[in-house]
Amino acid sequence: MSDKTAKQIAEFIRPLQVKPGSEIDVVEDFDPRYSAGMKKRDGVELLRTGVALLAEYQNRLAAEARYGVLLCLQRIDAGGKDSTIRHVMSGVNPQGVRVSSFKVPSAEELEHDYLWRYSQRLPARGEIGIFNRSHYEEVLVVLVHPEYLDQQKLPAEAKSPGVWERRYRETNDWERYLTDNAFKGSLVRRPGRPEVVRALVRSGDPHPRPDGNRPAIPHGG
Repeated sequence: MSDKTAKQIAEFIRPLQVKPGSEIDVVEDFDPRYSAGMKKRDGVELLRTGVALLAEYQNRLAAEARYGVLLCLQRIDAGGKDSTIRHVMSGVNPQGVRVSSFKVPSAEELEHDYLWRYSQRLPARGEIGIFNRSHYEEVLVVLVHPEYLDQQKLPAEAKSPGVWERRYRETNDWERYLTDNAFKGSLVRRPGRPEVVRALVRSGDPHPRPDGNRPAIPHGG
């Protein structure tokens, strides 16, 4: 890959990166339609180059076997998650990639804490893990459908009015724990109103509103 192409890719992804500890508004600061002014034909070639680069990085990741990489795709059904996996991950070695889709929790999963099933499917060191939907479901779908919270067999005190503030904190703490143990994560969101709710949830707002009234979001890194 030429230095020119490498620089082009670096410039392309820079606006999509979030510095740990910074404060952002996901909806205002990040446009999911962002294309860097690139034409479709140029994007196809850049994607091809990026796929080849990703394959090279995967080889390094596997050889070193010190880090794990987790990619979370969050969007409603038919929102493009599967096609994103097919296109972007087309050049990697499938033996080093684990794709996990999270739907309605099984009876076994409901016998454990709400993050248990996600922990079971984390990538090993040297591997890439992809979550098709993710642990954010626990503060999205469960928030909108309180009957799902009832199915988790929690005692009354665990469903007190502070349950959502606690889950926001626990989600951030879990992500920090993974980062501290050399697991690198990335969240990819697709256009759509459900991401407004996700943005509100990650902000720690105790009363998320899908109507677009949103606070700034602290990014813990």
